Amino acid sequence: MADHFGERLVEKIRKTKSFLCLGIDPHLDLIPEIFNENGKHNNITIVETFCFSLLEAVVGKIPAIKPQIAMFEQLGPEGMILLSSLCKYAHSKGFLVIMDAKRGDIGSTSKAYANAYLGKNAPFPSDALTINPWLGLDSLEPFFNKAQVTGSGLFILVHTSNKGSQDIQDVLINQDLKCYEHLANILKPIIEKNNGQSGLSSIGIVSGATYKEQAVSLRKILPSAPFLIPGFGAQGASASEACAPLITDHSYSGLKNFGLINASRSLLFPKNSYSVNSIKKWQDVILTELEKTNDVLLNTQI
Repeated sequence: MADHFGERLVEKIRKTKSFLCLGIDPHLDLIPEIFNENGKHNNITIVETFCFSLLEAVVGKIPAIKPQIAMFEQLGPEGMILLSSLCKYAHSKGFLVIMDAKRGDIGSTSKAYANAYLGKNAPFPSDALTINPWLGLDSLEPFFNKAQVTGSGLFILVHTSNKGSQDIQDVLINQDLKCYEHLANILKPIIEKNNGQSGLSSIGIVSGATYKEQAVSLRKILPSAPFLIPGFGAQGASASEACAPLITDHSYSGLKNFGLINASRSLLFPKNSYSVNSIKKWQDVILTELEKTNDVLLNTQI
């Protein structure tokens, strides 16, 4: 089922022997000076060169990228044109594109959001989209429908990596059930309905690596959901914490799948990337850091 997101995710993970998702977060104040050539370039040119040079350096090394849409929105219309071009380029190089937009609304608004991001013919063509469920299940229906028609995936925010997530997501609804667990329980039949031939669903969740206990609890509730796991690296979670909710695929040399561990700042802006004097040398630094991270994750026991 090549048109099923879960199947494509398994295929990419196996092909690249990696479950690392590279977050594309082009922070303007962190991009090295080599992309500015002594102040000659504007922000659009800087971000464009940075992003395309980044992808060029890591082709075939990871299954997926995750552009953070806010970093492109802040650049105005030209930034969104750049995002569209980046998505198309990433697909041409074999990456899955997970659009980190965290969209969520009701009715026709959700439908419009889904149309903007899901499917190869969308303006910002993505293989999967992060969505916010906190308006209720009816706000998710248009996304489910579009994902099914286009063979796309979704990652639903269930337990996020930020400290403030505890304010709502960890609140007890009754003596035995927390809010995030209640959300997982009502998503469970929808996720399982969308399982592919491998057993992996096209509907996944976001579960932060900074909350290992909650992530493990969620895996028990949702055994077929692909997990998108932020919080590893710059946010402080260790490799073992990030890998905790992954499932080992014993049929493929022990390679773990059923999830993507996201890393952004730790891979985009390593300290030694600021001392090089050419984009080619910068690409070498990025590739070395990425391969080192891949090795750490693959060798982490869960």
